[in-house]
Amino acid sequence: MSITNEEAVKQLRALMEDVDDSLRESYRNIHQGNTIETLSRFLKARDWSVQKAHKMLLECLEWRTQNEIDKILAKPIVPVDLYRAIRDTQLVGVSGYSKEGLPVIAIGVGLSTYDKASVHYYIQSHIQMNEYRDRVVLPSATKKQGRPICTCLKILDMSGLKLSALSQIKLMTAITTIDDLNYPEKTETYYVVNVPYIFSACWKTIKPLLQERTKKKIQVLKGCGKDELLKIMDYESLPHFCRREGSGSGRHISNGTVDNCFSLDHSFHQDLYNYVKQQALVKGSSAPIRHGSVHVKFPEPDTEGNKIFDTLETEFQKLGNDQKM
Repeated sequence: MSITNEEAVKQLRALMEDVDDSLRESYRNIHQGNTIETLSRFLKARDWSVQKAHKMLLECLEWRTQNEIDKILAKPIVPVDLYRAIRDTQLVGVSGYSKEGLPVIAIGVGLSTYDKASVHYYIQSHIQMNEYRDRVVLPSATKKQGRPICTCLKILDMSGLKLSALSQIKLMTAITTIDDLNYPEKTETYYVVNVPYIFSACWKTIKPLLQERTKKKIQVLKGCGKDELLKIMDYESLPHFCRREGSGSGRHISNGTVDNCFSLDHSFHQDLYNYVKQQALVKGSSAPIRHGSVHVKFPEPDTEGNKIFDTLETEFQKLGNDQKM
């Protein structure tokens, strides 16, 4: 007999009251005072099974402790030229907020190349953006809205997607697995825009493999998606690649400000980078900032994740063979 969602939260909350002292800092950094919302996310990720959600949450806390994730916002990627190269090849940024106050995260899937630094730097950068979102951006949005804001919207730009993206699957698998296991259910909706033929062909094969709750979150929009997205956010919050048809993910500058939310010159990335440097000085007590990436252990993908990426790899190879013929 299944228990209600409210009862599941109550049971998981009781279990987490006995969490080991060594994991308490990580637990606080995860929930940021919004305990019920956080427990609900982990329960939702495990189909409201208290036992499975409890196991998932404990494994997440252990992963954070073993990899010093709670200190990662005090470990800047230096020199700044290296970080700029990462920003130019790992296209992610915050373009604004929805009308309901949720951060709008833009991701340039098609034009991200991940070829200017080691895998460890890209993983470090991704986790830093996750932690900055959860520890700074979302608490700020919560305060502004006067209610818990614990999730975001993501807009995935497929402009420029090519068969060469196959070489990035290993890194993308690592990033996706880290998010699935340690930052579950942080995204309300995924909006996919500027879709080329290669995505449409793969989507037909991959969609049936996704869990029902995941499929419900994904909306593939026509063209750049501007008309649909303006129903849920103001024009100023649209990512630059959604502002006009065919705009792609290139740099756009207007009125002396950088509209490209992927760029290091954008206010979001400036704030993030300055925050990390400041935290490094505070935590390091004036010690020099060390060069080198943070090595984070990559969790193993679950069975579903492996199946999806194996299928994606097969589809890319099939499309490549078709093009040769």
